[in-house]
Amino acid sequence: MAIENPVIPDEQPLTPFHDLDHYLSIPRVSGLSLSPDGTRLVTTVATLNGKGTEYATALWELDPAGQKHARRITRSAKGEAGAAYAANGDVYFTSARPDPENPDEDPVSALWLLPADGGEARVVLSRPGGVGSVLTARNAGSVFVTAEILAGSADEEDDARRRKARKDNKVSAILHSEYPVRYWDADLGPGQPRIFAVEPGEDKAAGKPATVDATAPLVLRNLTPGAGPRLREAETVTSPDGRTIFTSYTKPLARADSRSILVAVDVASGNHEVLLDREGISYFPGPVSPDGRTLLVVSESDSTPGRAPEVKLHLLDMSGSADGACLQPLAHDWDRWPKPAAWLPDGSAVLVTADDDGASPLFRISVPAAAAEVSVTRVTQDAAAYTDVVVSPEGRSAYALRSSYEFPPEAVRINLQTGETTRLPAPAERPACAGRLERIAATAADGSRVPAYLALPEGASAESPAPMLLWIHGGPLGSWNAWTWRWNPWLLTARGYAVLLPDPALSTGYGQAYIQRGWGSWGKAPFTDLMAVTDAAVGRPDIDAERIAAMGGSFGGYMANWVAGQTDRFRAIVTHASLWALDQFGPTTDASQYWLKEMTGEMALDNSPHLHVEKISTPMLVIHGDKDYRVPIGEGLRLWYELLSKSQLAADQDGQTPHRFLYFPDENHWVLQPQHAKVWYGVVEHFLARHVLDQDLPLPSDLGL
Repeated sequence: MAIENPVIPDEQPLTPFHDLDHYLSIPRVSGLSLSPDGTRLVTTVATLNGKGTEYATALWELDPAGQKHARRITRSAKGEAGAAYAANGDVYFTSARPDPENPDEDPVSALWLLPADGGEARVVLSRPGGVGSVLTARNAGSVFVTAEILAGSADEEDDARRRKARKDNKVSAILHSEYPVRYWDADLGPGQPRIFAVEPGEDKAAGKPATVDATAPLVLRNLTPGAGPRLREAETVTSPDGRTIFTSYTKPLARADSRSILVAVDVASGNHEVLLDREGISYFPGPVSPDGRTLLVVSESDSTPGRAPEVKLHLLDMSGSADGACLQPLAHDWDRWPKPAAWLPDGSAVLVTADDDGASPLFRISVPAAAAEVSVTRVTQDAAAYTDVVVSPEGRSAYALRSSYEFPPEAVRINLQTGETTRLPAPAERPACAGRLERIAATAADGSRVPAYLALPEGASAESPAPMLLWIHGGPLGSWNAWTWRWNPWLLTARGYAVLLPDPALSTGYGQAYIQRGWGSWGKAPFTDLMAVTDAAVGRPDIDAERIAAMGGSFGGYMANWVAGQTDRFRAIVTHASLWALDQFGPTTDASQYWLKEMTGEMALDNSPHLHVEKISTPMLVIHGDKDYRVPIGEGLRLWYELLSKSQLAADQDGQTPHRFLYFPDENHWVLQPQHAKVWYGVVEHFLARHVLDQDLPLPSDLGL
């Protein structure tokens, strides 16, 4: 079944990537939840609204057997998200759509229930501060939510009064006593997250406790009243019987530092027990074993100027002591960074995903008894990235979202014995790409292999070589291995460019030593790796070595800035949300406590692009959003001023320069609003065409120029 009434223009382009309106209208799939009996899957699909100014989400049901068409099960202008199945098959989700029973109330993100036996969705819990995520216990009727309260609130009624007073008096001030004060694009506070048990309230009409099936709303019981800001960005899981919550807690340390510790919350009593707290290591909960006796734990070591972090898996016996003596390493010899997904129903193994050589496959790790040998087996064999993995009740199949650079996320069924994957009937068909994808590699000076994807336009050949764009990924701890809506190469191959997507030093999926090669020295191995793989690409007969440009965002923007000050081989450079002056960036980013562990002051200056501005002779397009707290706007403002005042292409006596600055007052580290994404790509295409192709494409008319 296809998406109903998609918003697309009248004329059909060759592919959706040949027209930005068509591209932005492609439905976007995210999240996956499986019913306890394994017969129903629910995913979230985002589609463009009629004005083309935002995406609205809806829940869709998929058939795990692959026999029935996908069908939409919720509908509202505000959208729905965060689906979680209860043990009885009911679906809980969050939505800010108006409550039909209370249409005059201001809409907030409320908890809704879609009954397993059919019928209309209804609000079961609404509060002035809204509801965050939903968590359900697999084998019990327990339901939990995260939600924010004002720090001084005594209870839900007091919290509602305080919120109303702030709103009525138009007060937005926040008084902080701890670090950090903001995150990505959000100002932290005055609300603080808590974990609540969702429980039956009182049916006032009947004078007795309400049930989930009654019309009376449910009530919240605060399980973490003294958490303060410790649960911000916490990772939380529940035991299958719903009796215990396991969550990461942010522990404040001296000098505005912090790390994550692991805490167990007894649901019945509300008592807390610190399970893991060790200097230099952060702990995060993975899923709990089906018998409830073992917790999968992820650890991440603190980085230092000389050492990159390491990510490892462990098994924690629930009867273990608080000193971590019962923490058992799991597959520590495996040189990848695993992301836990699920246990097999018999408890014999866990499923994880991990970046691996340009993909992010699904792996099975056996769980040993006593001293038995641990084995790591790759389950999926294709060059794709898997996320949102859930396992069928009998353990023969898993379901996941799969994507690659050839297609956006789609739901698949995985045969856990053979690794065979089957695409399930989807809300929308795969979009046709505008070219072909190849895997290439170069050899670095130290002998390391530097891999990359190369997206080529149709018709690229020795007779008609394509201009090329070097795209540098962010992170820097990441990999070009999955579909991305923000940095999509097919939009540029549709314009005739080849797009090179390399994984230089610091990239994940190639082992700890590959990360360590570039640690603390961004201007060395990462830069020389990028130049080596660029050399390999432009040495091909189907690439025009004289017409190349470089682009990057975040750390990729930092590298674009570094490249600009080290070489003039590129005709143009696009730098988005980029680090410019590392001495300035470190103390002003939203996570200074992490950044300042990675480099000493001397190392930061050795690797700071701003010290090479006088060498820059390449036209640069600077892009930055004012709501970017990860790379604050000061980086973009200083870069822009210094390009115009100090670079070799500084502004002339009439104020003219080939450099450009695309500024978004209300965007963050990413450009999320679809109308702004359209402007972003339009300006990038204009800038590249002028300097790489010697063509003059029109700028987006919405700029008013």
